[in-house]
Amino acid sequence: MRKNFPDRKNRVTVRVPGTSANCGPGFDCLGLATTIYNYLDLTLIRSDKVVVEASGEGAEKIPRGRKNLAWQAVKKLLEVTGHNEFKGAIIRMKNHVPLSRGLGSSSTAIVAGLTAANEIVGSPLNRDELLKLATELEGHPDNVAPAIFGNFTVSVMDGGEVQTFSFRPRIKLKLVVAVPEFELSTRLARKVLPKKVSRADAIFNISRASMLVAALVEGREELLPLAFDDAIHQPYRKKLVPGMTEVFDAARKAGALGAAISGAGSCLIAFTSAKRGHEDEIAAAMVEAFKAHGVESKALILNVDTRGAQVMHK
Repeated sequence: MRKNFPDRKNRVTVRVPGTSANCGPGFDCLGLATTIYNYLDLTLIRSDKVVVEASGEGAEKIPRGRKNLAWQAVKKLLEVTGHNEFKGAIIRMKNHVPLSRGLGSSSTAIVAGLTAANEIVGSPLNRDELLKLATELEGHPDNVAPAIFGNFTVSVMDGGEVQTFSFRPRIKLKLVVAVPEFELSTRLARKVLPKKVSRADAIFNISRASMLVAALVEGREELLPLAFDDAIHQPYRKKLVPGMTEVFDAARKAGALGAAISGAGSCLIAFTSAKRGHEDEIAAAMVEAFKAHGVESKALILNVDTRGAQVMHK
């Protein structure tokens, strides 16, 4: 082990939570961090060699070498901070977040690379500055923000700059995620969306997103069943996720407070509370509803991560 990492000062391991964006009505602005994690072990080296090893979810599909997304993030951080003495890296990834399922797998790679490289070079950037770089790499902040800050996040783009508010809900939520066997690319999920929405649909979403944040901040669980519905992206994406409506209905009938597409899909996420319970019943109902439409799936029962990206050891 020692010979692979000759200078331990240049090595760090980080843990980054998977995320779920949109949360129903908060298209491209709301997100939350979940208790499923990817790990990245980074060593910066002075030679121009880039070695990537991966294990776990989707390991066989993760690009090696300089095309790796985590390396792209590391390279960006080094360029911005002026640490050009490091030309390459040894990257070891251990992934639990499913790929291309709407749980922020690409965001975990970006945030992990930025966080790890920043730690090694002495943490010159704070989390807001890391968010700016992550947003530039990802293209939008709804997944990278909760991956960095944890909890729920509300993000706003203003003139190319991102502002994020992170808050811990006063309701102890349980997240039930149905993970279908098929992947769904964000590119395809965005392609089916209309270029314009009606005023009525815009008002519908603004009211629900506002209610969702208010209910979580104030601990008003009884308001959440009103808050997760959406009119501007889910109705168009349901044709990409067989049985979506029925899975949502099954989750609610089993006791969920609400349900939504996780990010761009293909995962579907249901929300309940620790006080309310029923997460095992909700999970079984969602898997069964998917199966009725010919889709095999598995269920994950998660909590809201409250810490965001963390350095594990150095």
